[in-house]
Amino acid sequence: MIKVGITGGIGSGKTTVCRVFELLGIPVFYADNVAKTIMQTDSQLKNKILNTFGPESYSIDGQLNRPYISSIVFKDQSQLNKLNALVHPAVFRAFDRWIAEQKEVPYILKEAALLYESESYKMCDLSILVISPESTRISRIKARDHISEEEIMLRMKRQFSDEQKMKLANHILINDENRLLIPQILDLHQQFLKISRNYDY
Repeated sequence: MIKVGITGGIGSGKTTVCRVFELLGIPVFYADNVAKTIMQTDSQLKNKILNTFGPESYSIDGQLNRPYISSIVFKDQSQLNKLNALVHPAVFRAFDRWIAEQKEVPYILKEAALLYESESYKMCDLSILVISPESTRISRIKARDHISEEEIMLRMKRQFSDEQKMKLANHILINDENRLLIPQILDLHQQFLKISRNYDY
């Protein structure tokens, strides 16, 4: 099957796009959700995080201290790199296991916020970039996460710019609340089905 990566800056609407693909019967691997899960369940990874970021990384009952970790990694790129170096390999392994479970589908999607930054797009055959105006993204994040604009900007700066991502993307979806999004998705779906039918197995 064809592996299609999908990404977009925080607040771009990539998860909404993925939900539409799921309605079309396409399985989606949500890398960021998997990362959150394995940071809770993978004992080896938990120990590495504790050794790297200290005992405050997890609560007494073993729950990841997300505010503490976020306060460190979103203000210091070197700390974010350390965390990613621990988490990304575990997510890659989970993706490989998930791929092996998918049967008789023309293509799958791998949704990841850091698809290009982590170079995991190289594990995919094609990639989609969802773009949206910065002001629109900020409004969405404020409404969804109830965090300050300063914190939003810090998180945005930790991701590649849309200009950088556009150089790597095979397909671009524009989610600016002016252009209709569904027709763009349906067009890509048809393109991927056609590619799948012609795929050299």
